Amino acid sequence: MRTFRVLVGGNEYEVAIEEITETANATVRQSAPTAERTVSRPAPQPAARTATAPAKAAPKAPAGEGTIVAAMPGTITDVKVSQGDTVKRGDTLLILEAMKMENEIKAPCDGVVAAIEVAKGAAVNAGMALMVLA
Repeated sequence: MRTFRVLVGGNEYEVAIEEITETANATVRQSAPTAERTVSRPAPQPAARTATAPAKAAPKAPAGEGTIVAAMPGTITDVKVSQGDTVKRGDTLLILEAMKMENEIKAPCDGVVAAIEVAKGAAVNAGMALMVLA
């Protein structure tokens, strides 16, 4: 068994520690508080910076004119249109929840929904294709 003195919040404690076995128990008892000691320590130095690889960019959707991509990461909470639907500029296509806010993704131009790349409940990253308008 080894005994240590530990100073916590200005109170000194004596701690007896045994090797752990099935029947061994550690005991802690408080001794009378002692005068607080001032210890001079050197100021902590910042940790050395290590070179890290740059973060990988999210995969970008094809650069087609009618491809609608996610502007931010989030979750699709509702898809308002179906494949083949005709939409006008400004129509709400789907709802993207990001940072506890519901964002309406609107049609940037008139067209027909050629493909829906996501489903309700899907998690998306910034730059992922959501929908294609033709």
